[in-house]
Amino acid sequence: MRKLATAILLAITNFCVAQKTVEFADSIRSCYHIPELSYAVADGKAVLEIAALGKHSVNLPDTATLEDRFHIGSNTKAMTAFIIAKYVEKGRLSWNDKFFDYFPEWQAQSKPEYANITLQDLLSHRAGVQPFQGEDDPPIPNFRGTKQEKRIQFVQFVLAQEPVKMDAQNPFVYSNAGYTLATLMLEKATGKSWEYLVDKVFNRDLKLNVKLSWPENQNAKDTWGHSFENATLLPVPSNTTYHLDYTEPAGDINIKLKDYVRFIQLNLQGLSGQNGYLTAATYQHIHKGVDFYSLGWYNIYENGQELSTHSGTAGTYYTLVHIDRVGKRAYIIFTNSFTPDTQQGVRLLMRKLKETYGRQ
Repeated sequence: MRKLATAILLAITNFCVAQKTVEFADSIRSCYHIPELSYAVADGKAVLEIAALGKHSVNLPDTATLEDRFHIGSNTKAMTAFIIAKYVEKGRLSWNDKFFDYFPEWQAQSKPEYANITLQDLLSHRAGVQPFQGEDDPPIPNFRGTKQEKRIQFVQFVLAQEPVKMDAQNPFVYSNAGYTLATLMLEKATGKSWEYLVDKVFNRDLKLNVKLSWPENQNAKDTWGHSFENATLLPVPSNTTYHLDYTEPAGDINIKLKDYVRFIQLNLQGLSGQNGYLTAATYQHIHKGVDFYSLGWYNIYENGQELSTHSGTAGTYYTLVHIDRVGKRAYIIFTNSFTPDTQQGVRLLMRKLKETYGRQ
């Protein structure tokens, strides 16, 4: 009887905590003009809190649900690194494999500084590859062919560009293009495309219902990303012409929050020493194998904390993930806008979630 009473009291307490957090989160959403905001707190065994708030679009009455999909931008990097890690475990690749071991015929036309870059260098942004993140990029030719063929042409173009210098003050240079190079190594080693392997690992093996590019909002009710022009949020339909300049493996997945939570829980379990889809040793290497930025995750040690973190945006959605590797808890926030207000609101909610659940 005493155990039952304790369980009931704990359930009531957790409900009250969650109710207060939802109220705070919705006030953040409203105050910072975020159309839809969803968030979750989880450990390796359970989802401690999850909620979906707001509307699919500023111009639609559709209310948020936990069935909604979000474009996760650069949080795709951790998923691409995860796929690669599986095939490293299978012996198809090695973290220390050199890029030109797979494509020796390209080396003569490439900058000599790239001669010894490895798979791990590419995933941890230590290859000196140009970032390819926006307006300052070199003009990219209009490549033709399948997505895989375009990636090949893009990488040959990238390797002909001057490398970015790294030093003690800048130990890594964040590069979307580097993930395309790493993906080409994966595709060469497996004989399969990145798109096929995303489906194989996340959909068929792990049942996570991952899709590519924008969430579909023309033939179904789902989230609309929002651009920000003249201080106004503008809904972006999913059929808008859009591409990531051949860096899709660095940032072009969409997923439901509840499925993404399951992906993060796999990482939490591995960081706790459990073998799962990957071995515990592989999870440790993904998150902690390289200082500052490991394999798809910023690797942070500060104020007694040990965190894996990442944000993601392609300009119309914004997602943020913090994994507390000591407390073994994860905090995830998804939104369908990307403005200075969105970023500030997400920062405040992240702080609140960690204050609330980090103490328990």
